[in-house]
Amino acid sequence: MYDFTPFYARLTESGLGHWLETLPAAIRHWQQNEHHGEMKKWQRSVEQLPNITPSSFELTNKVRIGAENDANDGEKARIKGLLSQLMPWRKGPFELFGVHIDTEWRSDWKWDRVLPHISDLNGRRVLDIGCGSGYHLWRMKGAGASLVVGIDPTQLFMMQFRAIQRYLPAEITRDVELLPLGIEHLQPVKAFDTVFTMGVLYHRRSPIDFLQQCIDQLAPGGELVLETLVIDGDEQQVLVPGERYAQMGNVWFIPSSKALCHWLERLGMTNIRVVDETVTTLEEQRSTDWMQGQSLVDFLDASDHSLTVEGYPAPKRAVVIATGPAR
Repeated sequence: MYDFTPFYARLTESGLGHWLETLPAAIRHWQQNEHHGEMKKWQRSVEQLPNITPSSFELTNKVRIGAENDANDGEKARIKGLLSQLMPWRKGPFELFGVHIDTEWRSDWKWDRVLPHISDLNGRRVLDIGCGSGYHLWRMKGAGASLVVGIDPTQLFMMQFRAIQRYLPAEITRDVELLPLGIEHLQPVKAFDTVFTMGVLYHRRSPIDFLQQCIDQLAPGGELVLETLVIDGDEQQVLVPGERYAQMGNVWFIPSSKALCHWLERLGMTNIRVVDETVTTLEEQRSTDWMQGQSLVDFLDASDHSLTVEGYPAPKRAVVIATGPAR
């Protein structure tokens, strides 16, 4: 099982030593109790990846590791075969030694919408709540963050993260970690300069409590970057779907952007602004060779793509940025 001891030392270096009061116990609980039936298979896939030293890597404009000629044809076939054992790949894309992992989501498009509006990440301590396979963690490090921590309890995502991490140099990986935890497992650290949460809010039964949990991770005056599903409407407009929304069974509340801003204001946030609203397209979320299940096109009304199959407004996503209390 993965050893988090070097990360604990890195936390102390970064002024987050107080987190060690609770974090190791939470990780031990996960290690002892929370194992998916496929976990050993996923671990073997990562462990069996060929040992190749990349001649270069790119995290600023994309996540690309190594050049095509760093690996021979056999090694590239082995990489592709082993990484396919970690399907479905939902967030990306990634490129390893010429092997292109074409993920369900074009997460790079989301990053391009977010990046121009946030505070410069250079030297900042960053937390990404619900980080998936960690695509945006690498982009945050590429944007200059000094420490990047992602949390996501989905074990497949952690193993996908480890597969990418395996090929990056130590001077990068020492600053980037994914913890297999949910926000409910974190004490109020109150030390991150920027907290991201993208694609999570609508999955929470109590969105106000979740927003407060995110705010509790911020350093005084820190920045919250929130990306989520929204609907049209005024500050009182919130969609509470039935059993499913776009075939997702765990969607609880979809506010309007104005309602979301109102919630944040009630929680003491300032400088709240909606910097982007974008309807999700079939080019941004779709089935691929690396995610062969149903995707967005299957979740929309076949005769009217402005509606979901349940008759709700089709997915629209907003980016909202706010400043935390000065305390």
